[in-house]
Amino acid sequence: MTSTDNRRPIMTELAITVRQRPGFHLVQLEGELDSTTQLPLSQTFNELLTEAPPKIVVDAARLAFCDSSGLWTLITGQREAEDRGGGLRLIGVHGPLARLLSVTRLVDMFPSYASLDQAAHWPGPR
Repeated sequence: MTSTDNRRPIMTELAITVRQRPGFHLVQLEGELDSTTQLPLSQTFNELLTEAPPKIVVDAARLAFCDSSGLWTLITGQREAEDRGGGLRLIGVHGPLARLLSVTRLVDMFPSYASLDQAAHWPGPR
């Protein structure tokens, strides 16, 4: 008697919702941010980075998973936003993303914001 394995490769999904808020864009993530889903987020960041200065708040509360590819996408978005006089902030960090930030010692690059209101407060020009 032979058995066949009917399992299919697991496809990860990432839903990205972008909302314009006064003074910034809110990017809400739901699902898994990994090597198979990071490209749409990177493209989203590229579009948002055209505004001057780009101010982006990423809500990761519904992010179920994040690997090093996803983390690199966030780092690149942050660096590009800062180079253009803005920034990228995270809220709702938990689980795998929180562990990645801790293990890689990038917590300071992405400080913890307790709420959207706190993250959305951008300092005025110096």
